[in-house]
Amino acid sequence: MRHFVIAGILVILMAILTYLGLDAIGLLPIPASAQAASIDWLWNWEVMTISFLFALIVVPLVYSLVVFRRKKGDMTDAEHIEGNTKLEIAWTIVPLFMVMIFAYMGAYSLAETRRVDPQAMVVNVVASQWAWSFEYPEYGIVTNKLYLPVDKQVVLKMQSKDVIHSFWVPEFRVKQDVLPGRITEYRITPTLIGNYQVRCAELCGTSHAYMESPVVVVTEAEYAAWVDEQVALLAAAGQTPEGKGEVLVKSNGCLGCHSIDGSKLIGPTWLGLFGSEVELSDGTTVPADEAYLRESVLNPQGAIVAGFENQLMPNVYTPLTEEDLANIIAYIKTLK
Repeated sequence: MRHFVIAGILVILMAILTYLGLDAIGLLPIPASAQAASIDWLWNWEVMTISFLFALIVVPLVYSLVVFRRKKGDMTDAEHIEGNTKLEIAWTIVPLFMVMIFAYMGAYSLAETRRVDPQAMVVNVVASQWAWSFEYPEYGIVTNKLYLPVDKQVVLKMQSKDVIHSFWVPEFRVKQDVLPGRITEYRITPTLIGNYQVRCAELCGTSHAYMESPVVVVTEAEYAAWVDEQVALLAAAGQTPEGKGEVLVKSNGCLGCHSIDGSKLIGPTWLGLFGSEVELSDGTTVPADEAYLRESVLNPQGAIVAGFENQLMPNVYTPLTEEDLANIIAYIKTLK
């Protein structure tokens, strides 16, 4: 009995230390959504259970190796044990009971995560290799940044243009696959103002690791001001070819691969592109005139820029008219 008491005390101490150690590491980022609360609650109980089971295995094992090791010179046989029916029944029933408890807790957490707010704001999300595009249907705004008001539920209606992607903001906790030919929904209520990143959590091609977009959570007043600004810009853009081209570029996800400020992404930057000399992968140089830009949009693999040989650019998903092409080229001309 003395050994059981000592081992039991050591198991409890080891379980507590293991849990405190895992908790101190900070395995999860800060929670930034209402849905994160129930998920973190379930996660915390799982970590406590894992810590206890770890201690329940490791402590008796190490204790037995130390206390009951064969003494030097002892050649006698160990005590023969046939089995213990009560112990076998216990370690069958107790884990089953624990699994049922966690099944209930998991169902409760899922229900809290999927709780519907009838006043939820709607944002349409389009995923493509390898960019995110966000449309606010109430205002006609299309952007590659997701702006959300704090403490208001938003339902993202998501679809993919090509392969399976997965929408994941670690601080929001919830993750949802984005499928071609089907709309999936993702409900989230941001609770912490700040800047985050949406990542693709489903291997979707060569540039999967770079498929990120900013997520900005702001106050209600700041969100309203941003909407007003975007609506005004959209109205002004509709009056000029370059403005219309900018809208087309954003809606097709072009800025997920091509920067407009000179920064390096998975595709060549568009800053200062028009009128420059472009070195191709075959060693030749061509002028970046209107003909070159038009051909690059329609046949992206026709003339590959040097240094980007391993980046496969997909064809444009939205059918473009001649006017659309002219507007896109007009927009690229403004990026000097």
